[in-house]
Amino acid sequence: MPTEPSIEDLRRYAVARTLFTPTTLPAAIQRLGFVQADPIRAPARAQDLTLRHRVKDYRAGDLERRYARLKIDEDCLVNYGFLPSEHLALMHPRQAKRAWDAETQRKAADVLAFVREHGAVHPREVEQHFAHGRVKSYWGGSSNASTQLLDGMHYRSLLRVKRRDSGTRVYAAATHSPADDSPAESARRAAALIDLVVRKYAPLPAASLTYLTRLLGYGAPHLTAQTQTALRLAREHLGSCRIDGTTWYWPADENPRARRYAVDDRLRLLAPFDPVVWDRRRFTLLWDWTYKFEAYTPPAQRQFGYYALPMLWRGRVIGWANVSASEGRLAPAFGYAAGAAPKGAVFRCALDEELQRMGQFLASR
Repeated sequence: MPTEPSIEDLRRYAVARTLFTPTTLPAAIQRLGFVQADPIRAPARAQDLTLRHRVKDYRAGDLERRYARLKIDEDCLVNYGFLPSEHLALMHPRQAKRAWDAETQRKAADVLAFVREHGAVHPREVEQHFAHGRVKSYWGGSSNASTQLLDGMHYRSLLRVKRRDSGTRVYAAATHSPADDSPAESARRAAALIDLVVRKYAPLPAASLTYLTRLLGYGAPHLTAQTQTALRLAREHLGSCRIDGTTWYWPADENPRARRYAVDDRLRLLAPFDPVVWDRRRFTLLWDWTYKFEAYTPPAQRQFGYYALPMLWRGRVIGWANVSASEGRLAPAFGYAAGAAPKGAVFRCALDEELQRMGQFLASR
């Protein structure tokens, strides 16, 4: 009978399976299945920080520059980000939990006709034409009503992001296949979504798998019941083991103990939303300390810093770095879970090499 994985096996597997040999941008996104986006740039956006470890010669902003030429889309899954266009069929046409009132539906129909007439529109053009004014934002402040309406239309399958202009989404009319709401098709989509997130974030503690399934209610709210059923079925055929009272899951066709999952000596500063560290529950179980994302924490209460990048070395997350860049010069500040940096020239050399790679990544093409 095969030996079950140890926690050390799972650490190695969690790192090596997602930090594959750098490849092309389309191939990396295809393999990841989904890349979470975040607007904060410290020193670069999360999607760029994630892709730089997986795309050969990647530079900050490459995703935005090449987006319109790739078969990818900005859309929602468990959160907002980028995914291969083929995955849209699993979630669209999307049925939002909250229905629009008649007035909002009328405005959306008018805007959609405007977008179709012009081919692609910037939110500024929509506001200049319709003068929707301002509304209360999701965070309690005030925002442009046209921008909020366009976001809602994007979410409801009416629009897609065609490109970005200086970071602002430019929209075009979306085209999706007619809805097939048959029980068999809905079950297939739900199972495929569960498979997508498992392959993205494995190995997963049982509680994290349940949490991710709930988060799929963001990308596919109309499949909530079906994803719950798919989760129950998935638990029966996924690979699994139990360590110290925690059940872990991973794709059935992968073996966490396989030699192919070998870690290297490269030191990496990871995005806060990188697949290696995204699941904070898993993070604590694997590396025996708690990491927090503190960009929205009051400065006086921060333990790690505004945008702390977890530091991965030799298969372990050993600390973090806050990195700023000005006039081509990096200004890093470090912290370590053990209280001090590892001793020796090997670690210092690995850290220097990573900072050099970070500088090259931030340099404009």
